[in-house]
Amino acid sequence: MGSKMFDTITAHTLVRDERLPVVRNLHLTPSLNILGLHAPYLASVLKAGQFLEIKTSDSLVPLLRRPFSVHRIEGDIVEIMVKVVGIGTQQLYDAREGETLQTLAPLGNAFGYDKDDFDLALLVSGGIGVAPMALLQAALEARQKEVYNFVGARTAEDIVTRYLSNVQVATDDGSLGYKGTVVALFEQVLPTFQGKRLRVFGCGPNRMLSALCKLCNSHGIPCEVSIESTMGCGIGICYGCPIRVRDSSGKVHQKLLCRYGSVVDAKEIVFDEE
Repeated sequence: MGSKMFDTITAHTLVRDERLPVVRNLHLTPSLNILGLHAPYLASVLKAGQFLEIKTSDSLVPLLRRPFSVHRIEGDIVEIMVKVVGIGTQQLYDAREGETLQTLAPLGNAFGYDKDDFDLALLVSGGIGVAPMALLQAALEARQKEVYNFVGARTAEDIVTRYLSNVQVATDDGSLGYKGTVVALFEQVLPTFQGKRLRVFGCGPNRMLSALCKLCNSHGIPCEVSIESTMGCGIGICYGCPIRVRDSSGKVHQKLLCRYGSVVDAKEIVFDEE
């Protein structure tokens, strides 16, 4: 169980490439599942916001790995949330207990849940962007932070609130909760938190994150977002995940998301439509 292709040291911890056994596969919907991997080392070092790169098959189809946020950690088990969008994710949806998956982790940076400049955390997620929020909420509550969740999706069937509390829901079609985008719901509720020290954490499609960052920046609310992207290697070799970020002088630079993020400050990230 554990033959490793390589280990490497990052600035934070040891990154391992090893085969991890599947110990559970919970199908939530016909296209969404929770995959549990037995990973004692990763369970002890992974932080909310970091991600794993998984080879979904031992064949050449698909050739590249797929990135997945850490959904939950339970004992020695690391969970990821999988949404079927193609061949690789279908392979993970169909994975059987006892199979092993070549996994590179821990990768990326973490959410700033350990900062001391806020008391109340507002978690805003859209679609599969809800994946890292369960682990993030657990980390925040361990630091005695108050947590509220805003979860959005296209329709009620796509809403996942697993292990989340204080949840308000938005659906594009109005089939559950607020009718409209999750950012519109968040903006409507935001005045109720006036006077409190806030920090916003977001994950979801880029259009949603762009709207969230603009809203938070306009109100002077600290915000950080985990950006979704296709990352073929996760360590900066393939150069397949460029993003644009703005430095303190306002100059825009190109960075690799897998090395710079995937969690980025709302004041720094520059989305394509800007």
